[in-house]
Amino acid sequence: MAEVIIYNRTSTEDQNPENQLKDCLSINNFGEYEVISDQQSAWKDEKEREGFEKLKRLIKDKKITHLIVWDFDRIYRNRLKFKEFLQFLNAYSIKLHSYRQQWFEDLHKIPSPWNDIVYDLMTNIYGHIAEKESKKKSERVRAAIRLGADGKPMSHKGNKWGRRDIPESASKRIIELYNQGKSLREIKNEVFYWDSNNNKRFVGLGTVHKTISKFRQENPSFNAPSSNDQLPNA
Repeated sequence: MAEVIIYNRTSTEDQNPENQLKDCLSINNFGEYEVISDQQSAWKDEKEREGFEKLKRLIKDKKITHLIVWDFDRIYRNRLKFKEFLQFLNAYSIKLHSYRQQWFEDLHKIPSPWNDIVYDLMTNIYGHIAEKESKKKSERVRAAIRLGADGKPMSHKGNKWGRRDIPESASKRIIELYNQGKSLREIKNEVFYWDSNNNKRFVGLGTVHKTISKFRQENPSFNAPSSNDQLPNA
């Protein structure tokens, strides 16, 4: 087992995950290494990470002495969780190295007992800054949301968010089958459309229910087919 672990956490949002690993390798001056990877959004700290759990087990078993990451946010975005993890590393005498926070290397050079004091101070300061930055980003995203004419959320560029509506032809076909007395499941299994990638997509049960409910709200005098008792009430 190598005494150096490179923890490589990437997500679909990362533009160059391969370059992140290369950057980590460029600062490895400590010996043989092993790469542990996870693919997960950096904003989902609560979700279990298989690779990260393996990393913590190796630390507890005292199998490693150095941990290298591309950025501190590869570990945690949350300030308290990040701070707790740094305390965890310190308890097992693990030295943390980050490609994007190479100033952190200076903390390893401070003699005892001042190293622990400065280490704790700096990690608290950095964690606080990191959390403020993540909150600002979330606020910018929320501020960019606006409602379109149909009441649905849109980005500041005018793009609709959320699941796209099905084509009008599919909606009309749902209503046609509904008028024929078809059940919701029968309609679901029959109505389909072609998506933007030219893939055949059948509508979901929820879409059928929503389309019929909207139709009945817009046509309150409509008499539902008596043969179908699975349809929503107007």
